[in-house]
Amino acid sequence: MVAAIAVQSVRYNYGDHVAVDDLSLNVENGEFFAILGPNGAGKTTLLNMLMTVTRPRGGQITVMGHDVVTQTEAVRRALGVVFQDPALDDRLTAAENLEIHAVLYALPKAGRREAVRSALEWAQLEQAGSKPVRSFSGGMKRRLELARALMHKPSVLLLDEPTIGLDPQGRRHLWGRIGSLRAQGMTVLMTTHNLSEAEACDRVGIIDRGKLVAIGAPAELIAATPEASSLEDVFIAITGKQLFDDSASGRDRLLSFAKQGGEFTQ
Repeated sequence: MVAAIAVQSVRYNYGDHVAVDDLSLNVENGEFFAILGPNGAGKTTLLNMLMTVTRPRGGQITVMGHDVVTQTEAVRRALGVVFQDPALDDRLTAAENLEIHAVLYALPKAGRREAVRSALEWAQLEQAGSKPVRSFSGGMKRRLELARALMHKPSVLLLDEPTIGLDPQGRRHLWGRIGSLRAQGMTVLMTTHNLSEAEACDRVGIIDRGKLVAIGAPAELIAATPEASSLEDVFIAITGKQLFDDSASGRDRLLSFAKQGGEFTQ
């Protein structure tokens, strides 16, 4: 069976800076996979290549068997994405944000209203659909973004720091939503700095300075690291340095993902 995500000897550089360095990994169908690494390690660059926003300088990436360079439209249709930074238009209502997504992904016009209604219901936002997003809490926005990412029925879900900024109740509710997707067999690839969240994943890949330096089930990585009792111990033992800032605007990345290379059409 074809891997949900296959990354083979991928490289990317910004001038003299090598962001991703001969990186290879596979994410299997139905797997919940976490990517860990210090800020600046290459996680965002890797996600941008997966989303077809950035082209690899070398190597190959496929999503559900589709090449990110030569089959960009098929890749984008296979992906649902929730960005680290909010990528909603807070001047619009929840329903209007969903309607825009339905248009971008060319959902059949006759079924768009029902698709929006179903997405609001799934996110438990039925009573808030006509309210502007600027009035939403962080948890409500995250649920809306997740519901939007699922509207076109993707095969693979990308989550970039999905619970950042959420309170414990919001994190628990969001994990409940994600857990329901896992039960249905959806492939989920997540980046996170929350090591306890990563421990709940099937496998973890640790990236440092653009290289994949460790991969395996959390329990396996802990067992293989001397004196480690948690994934956090493993992470610090392997990377051994402080984190530094490396972020991009969620909305800018969404617009690039949605518009680069033309509109989505049937």
